[in-house]
Amino acid sequence: MNTRILCLGILSFGDASGYEIKKMVEDGMFNHFIEASYGSIYPALTRLTEEGLLDCREEAQTGRPDKKVYSITEEGQRELAAAIAVPPRDDIFKSEFLFIMLLGHLLPRDHLARVYLDRLDQVRAECEMIRACAASCEDAGTRFATGYGLAVFEAKIKYLEGAAGYVGLDPAAVREAAGRKAAE
Repeated sequence: MNTRILCLGILSFGDASGYEIKKMVEDGMFNHFIEASYGSIYPALTRLTEEGLLDCREEAQTGRPDKKVYSITEEGQRELAAAIAVPPRDDIFKSEFLFIMLLGHLLPRDHLARVYLDRLDQVRAECEMIRACAASCEDAGTRFATGYGLAVFEAKIKYLEGAAGYVGLDPAAVREAAGRKAAE
């Protein structure tokens, strides 16, 4: 998938500005699909508009330049449908965290434990974000995607909590601390 198709997909859910699209890719429900920068989103929006796949309107803002808001056209919806009708490529999984853990024997034990605990906190936070998104799901596709995401992140949490011993931490203590944190 490329930025062009990502933008069409996001706009199939409703109108948005380039900034709003970027926020959805960074922090929203689209952050688990592909990475996209402003440097790729804005040129894609311009090209998609020139090709008639998007409409663009300007909205006045107080004390700022007008905001460009994009909406997908019927032709854009057809283009999106054709682009996603092909079999997907294999998922790509790369992790600096796993690389650090692989070479963890080179690091002080307390540093490795901090890396581990930080990752566990991050995965828990992402899981909660997906749960919040799942709570507002209305269509089957979104329910499927958020359900899949929850299954993956819950499995990550389960593994990380059980693997605390690899970094010199007590797995039971890590799970107990998580339970206390969740209760707060």
